[in-house]
Amino acid sequence: MKSVVALMALVLMAGCASLKPTPAPTDNWTRWVCDSQAEVLWRFADASQEEVDVRLGGGDQVYRLKPEPGASGALYSDGVLALHTKGDEGLVYWVATNDLIGRGCKAP
Repeated sequence: MKSVVALMALVLMAGCASLKPTPAPTDNWTRWVCDSQAEVLWRFADASQEEVDVRLGGGDQVYRLKPEPGASGALYSDGVLALHTKGDEGLVYWVATNDLIGRGCKAP
């Protein structure tokens, strides 16, 4: 009986240990500040550098953007958020409403 209670206690402790929240990744993010003072954190999502992860304002939500055809520079979107980069700066906007989050986004 004691071994069953001890085993249950170990199982409960192991379960509680796995409930710790994991913080959002903070490594390898490029930080840009836009003319609107919006903060945009972005990074390439994979080694092929085809997809981009974007976080706004240092928030926890990560948007995974895929390449889209564009006139010049690079355009990434997930149908909700879009990031257009050209050189070392970019433009971020909401796709559905075409609301601008920031332009002239670049490293501070």
